[in-house]
Parts: sequence; C-alpha cells; structure tokens
Amino acid sequence: MRAPVRRVTPSAHRRGPPVRRRLIALTVLLLAAAPGCAETGPGAAGPGPALPAAEAELRPLGRIIPLPASVGPAGDPYALTAATRIGVPARDPAVRAVAEQLAARLRPATGFPLPVVTDPAADLRLLLDPAAEPLGDEGYRLRSGPGRLTLTARTPAGLFRGVQTIRQQLPAAIERTTPQHRAWRIAGGTVTDTPRFPHRGAMLDVARHFLTVDEVKAYIDRIALYKIDKLHLHLTDDQGWRLAVDSRPRLTAVGAATEVGGGPGGFYTKDQYRSLVRHAADRHIEVIPEIDLPGHTHAALFSYPELTCDGKPREPYTGIDVGFSTLRAGKEATSAFVDDVLREIAALTPGRYVHIGGDEAKSTTAADYRTLMTRVQRLVAAHGKEVMAWHRLTGDATPAPGALIQYWGLDRTTEEEKEEVAEAAGAGAGIVLSPADRAYLDMKYADDTPLGLRWAGTVPVRRAYEWDPGTHLPGVPESAVRGVEAPLWTGTLATPAQLDTMAFPRLPGLAELGWSPAGGRDWDAYKVRLGEQAHRFDALGIDWYRAPEVPWPAGTKR
Repeated sequence: MRAPVRRVTPSAHRRGPPVRRRLIALTVLLLAAAPGCAETGPGAAGPGPALPAAEAELRPLGRIIPLPASVGPAGDPYALTAATRIGVPARDPAVRAVAEQLAARLRPATGFPLPVVTDPAADLRLLLDPAAEPLGDEGYRLRSGPGRLTLTARTPAGLFRGVQTIRQQLPAAIERTTPQHRAWRIAGGTVTDTPRFPHRGAMLDVARHFLTVDEVKAYIDRIALYKIDKLHLHLTDDQGWRLAVDSRPRLTAVGAATEVGGGPGGFYTKDQYRSLVRHAADRHIEVIPEIDLPGHTHAALFSYPELTCDGKPREPYTGIDVGFSTLRAGKEATSAFVDDVLREIAALTPGRYVHIGGDEAKSTTAADYRTLMTRVQRLVAAHGKEVMAWHRLTGDATPAPGALIQYWGLDRTTEEEKEEVAEAAGAGAGIVLSPADRAYLDMKYADDTPLGLRWAGTVPVRRAYEWDPGTHLPGVPESAVRGVEAPLWTGTLATPAQLDTMAFPRLPGLAELGWSPAGGRDWDAYKVRLGEQAHRFDALGIDWYRAPEVPWPAGTKR
C-alpha cells in the first residue's frame, strides 16, 4: 500500500623489535596529527579533529555490514602502502573493471598510485575462479595477511561484493576525497561469504518527486556499499511520468511536468535512463523499471485523454490521494498504449524483470482488473521479460508463470490476503518481502521525527532489523522467498538529504537481512556494528538519522 502523502518542505600489529614498533607508532601518530590531514566535512580539506579512538584501531575481521557468512581471524594484518599494486588476470576486462573501481575508491584518501597490473606478484590480487566453492554467483573469499591480500570469486559480481568488504574493513576515512596521511590496514584471516537471498533490493520512487540522474546515481553508490543488487525504479504514478517513450511523446511533454505539491517535475531521456542502467550495472546492480498499471495512471490519462473512461481531458494532479485513476479494459486505445509502453520499456531493460504495479486500483472493477493484468502479463512475456508486481495481483488476477510477487502487507493484514500470497508461492511464484511496517523507509522512525508517514506505524531501526524474511509470511516457505526490498516513497521526501535521513541507518540492516545467515544475526551485536558505520556515513556525506537505540560514537555528525 502506498497511502496518501504530503510534501514535507581482533588482530595484533605486525611484529618487530620493540624500538621499531615504537618508532612506527610514533610516526603514525605524528602523521595523523599533522595540520591539514583530517577533514572537517565530507570531501573538505583543511585541519580537523584528531581521529576518534575507534577509528584509529584495527577493525576486527568481519565486523562489517552485512555480517559475513564465515570469518576466521588469524595472524597479522595486511597493510596497504604506497607500494601496493592491484593484480588482475591477463586479458580479463571484467575483473580489471572491478579492480579499477577499487583503485579509484582508494586513491583519493590514501594518496597512493595503486596501479592495476597483471603481475601475479602484486600484493593485492583479484582472482576469478569459476570452480571456487561454495561461493556461488555473488560470493567471495578474502584472505588477508602480512604482505598479501587476495580476493577470489567465481564471477565479477562476487569480486565486486568482496571489494565492498575491503572498503569496510579499512578505516572509514578511506571514503574521504582528500589524502588522510594515516595507516591503512586490514586484519588478518579469511572471510568466506555468500548471500542468503538473490534479491536484495532498494526501491526508489522518482514519480511523486522527481530526482535527477546524478541524484539517482548517488543513491546507487550508497546502496552498493551494502551489497544491494537490485534497484527498483518507480517511474510512473498519478503525479508524473518520468521516462521518455518515443511512440507516446505526450507522456513526457505533458505528463512529466508536475509532481506532488506542484513542483516542476521532470523526466529521463532514453539516453539518460541508459546511463542510469549502466551506472548500476557497473556496480553489479540490476535495474527493475516499474510502470504502474492499471491504477496510479493519472499522468498517462492527462497526457492522452482517449485513455480515460469517458474520453474527456483531465487536469494535472499534484495531490495526495490514491486509487482514483484507472485504465479501461476493452478499449483499443488502452491495448495499443500498454503495448507501446511495455515494448519500449522492455527494449531499455537488460535485466530480467519489468514491474507492472497492480496495486491500489480502487477505481478498477474486478473484471477489468483481471482482463487488464492478464493482458499486461502476456505483453511483458511477448517482449522478452518476466513479471514483477505488487501482491494484489495474487488476489484479483493470476500471476504469470515465474512471476515475482512483492508483498508489502503489515502484521495486521488480513489472513485472506496472506493466504492468497501463500497460494501464489505454492503455484511457483517467487516472493519478495517488503512489509511496510518493517521495510518502508518513508515511515517515521518515531512519532516525533519530522519526516515521513506513519500509516503503517513507526519503524524504529530495531524493528526494521528484527524480523526474518524466511519465516515472516505464514504459508510461504523460505524456498519461495527470493529476498527483501526496501521501498523509499518520495511523497514526503523531496531532496537527497531527506532521502538519506530516512534510508540511513535503516537500509544497511535491511541489506543484512537479505545477505547474512539468519542464525548469525543478533540486535545487540548488530547495533554496535551499525554505530561504527557513523564515521563512514560522515565520510560519505550521508545526512543520517541519529537513532537513539544505537550506540553512536562521540564526534560523529550531529
């Protein structure tokens, strides 16, 4: 449900003779205290406070988010130095691309050259081993020790996930954009890691409030750090149509020119959208576009009056109500429109799925809903894609074979509705869990938080973390669960800073639910790991919310 919304403007140091150890320690302290070495804000140069004690220490292996599947601390740490080289296999552009991303991430803060080379003697190596077990498609193995760090995976995606672990094992200052002049070490031992679920998604609503290409790319960068692998883009709604469709130019010439509260709106050209898809793919994230049907279609009806039930023109809509708009089944104009849109969307989509919405069609008769959504699913298949939809599809229509059903229900959702989803799972549908009272990032943290809604109740950080996707929905076995997704609706959120505030610190916990084994998760341990992320949030310029149930370190933002 997307309810009415309002705009709201363990390791030791390297061994050596005692005198040498003292000299090294003194040198590190002097460098850390040198004028101009610490930053006063994200990306800012100039003097700043001394490093907090927690950030001056070596981070224990595996104390990151998401929690790795297996961690074996052992031996002395690996040290990243000015002499470090990043080694890759010869003639493997996919591995080189991951290595170049790693180098680009590490160079600004370290000031080191970090060349990417094909020399097997390089001290930081990325290896592709298709036979490596039990790593699967996204798993990796990280071995760290004196003089050598080796990251192994079966696929480039697995290497990329491992790179995020390398980032988090290094001090948070690695995310800064100016040289930090400090030691960079990773604790010794081995991490062997694979995800629990294949679908670990973040949904971003760009229809109610439009977000620029750069703003969406920034969000992609943020979610990549926590091993998210799906970006679900909600591209159309009553308030605006955000993607160019060549065969239907009025969708953007007319339907894109507004948003909640009457703002200017906006849209993506096809080239801009392709750049978003490429940016995500470079981070091994699949983009799932959503064209919401048959409700949430006022922007389309406003653009093309022949789609309305009475054929009369509509005025632009900038309000907050839902459920009043619908396409009409049986009209030739409707069939032609849906075919045009899905054909062009499918052509722009290298990924497997197109999301067809299907929710809150309150003005659509039951017969029209079944007719329309059956037709829409057939068109998705005809254009080479598979269906993803909100869970109403399971009650008012029949999901296509292989469909992915996104469940947003609450603890108080009716048993009948839950049973419909369970029946669909039993018939072969995959289930993605997005319970609004756990996973909706636009819900308030508490009654007194200024941003967000509370129609699903408040969602403190602990509540967002303490549930199990594998057992959450009665009648749906873990074998039917494909993963979790954290929706971020923008009816109340108009700026990137507001998005940050509502997503962080809840999003990392939801990412952990999708990645980490259920048996290893514990709130008391997690909240400590989450608190340690504050330095990283600050270094990345994230405008995060200081949730009171988390032990945030002193000296972090706000």
